[in-house]
Amino acid sequence: MSGHYTEKKQLSTVDGPMDVFVSTPVGDIRGGVVVIQEAFGLTGHIQRVCESLADAGYIAVAPALFHRSDDQVFGYSDYDKLGPVIMTMTRESIEMDVDAAFAELNRLNIPANRTAIMGFCFGGTVTLETAARCEIAAAVTFYGGGLGEGRFGLAPGIESAARLRTPWLGLYGDLDEHIPIDEVEQARVAAASSPVDTEVIRFADADHGFHCDERPSFHAETSSAAWERTLEFLDEHMS
Repeated sequence: MSGHYTEKKQLSTVDGPMDVFVSTPVGDIRGGVVVIQEAFGLTGHIQRVCESLADAGYIAVAPALFHRSDDQVFGYSDYDKLGPVIMTMTRESIEMDVDAAFAELNRLNIPANRTAIMGFCFGGTVTLETAARCEIAAAVTFYGGGLGEGRFGLAPGIESAARLRTPWLGLYGDLDEHIPIDEVEQARVAAASSPVDTEVIRFADADHGFHCDERPSFHAETSSAAWERTLEFLDEHMS
């Protein structure tokens, strides 16, 4: 299955309109996936992830979580500009925006048992917490930090992993200095104690951002393997 079309639209929130990028399959629709951005915003990479999901048969909706700020997309070295924006994120604002994206999938006739969430970096952190908060079909985290210490008002990821309500796949790189291996292993153990199907995969040669082809840390072999397992995981839980 392949082929898709894309559109940009706005969803209403109590804090004003939120831009979303939507990619829709041409042909049969298997389900829907909310895609949560990296810390750098709704980048071209995140849009291509949406397009790849649509080619696999899923409607992909990526909300712009920085919509409350004037600057919403940042270069991968723009830490000085990014920092003040990401520090404005709160648990309440994150949950509001994620739920608005879920509501959009519901409006498109995608039920909860065919809805998933996927996130990268900052979005991976959000994804794990959402998988503990909501009961949907599947969740996939790519190198989401904050496992040992919570961020943005969210619980530490290890705590979230222990109370998962949604099947969860965690994908991490051993070379990632932002996410200690021992915290990944603690998350694995915590997730295994939850009542849902979970899996944590570590890639020995991968660094933070290994799936992003716009970053120096991109690792093609790991990216391919992680994406293959991601699609398998979605298929297993959304069939």
